[in-house]
Amino acid sequence: MPLMRRMGRPGLIGMAARTAVVAGTAAAVSGNVARRQQKRAQDDYEQHQYELQEEAAAMAPAPVAAVPQAAPAAAPAGDVVSQLQALASLKAQGVLSDAEFDAAKAKLLA
Repeated sequence: MPLMRRMGRPGLIGMAARTAVVAGTAAAVSGNVARRQQKRAQDDYEQHQYELQEEAAAMAPAPVAAVPQAAPAAAPAGDVVSQLQALASLKAQGVLSDAEFDAAKAKLLA
């Protein structure tokens, strides 16, 4: 008996194959769409962060370098202690850097 081709609706295996192809295609397309949307959102976020940093940098005041006062050459011992205490408080407040504090202290003690 020769094989006869069936006419009409596809059989169970044909329907399962068609469903698998449609489902696989839908999964691939939705995955690509999700990846593209996530990359676009990440790029937008990074651009926004860059703009915020640029804006903050433009609005920040220029740093002002503190110039320590020069101590008199012949200072009494009590005066040196008070000046060292004043320098230490300026350093604690963040007005003087470590290097500036050390230089001023060396001038006082010299």
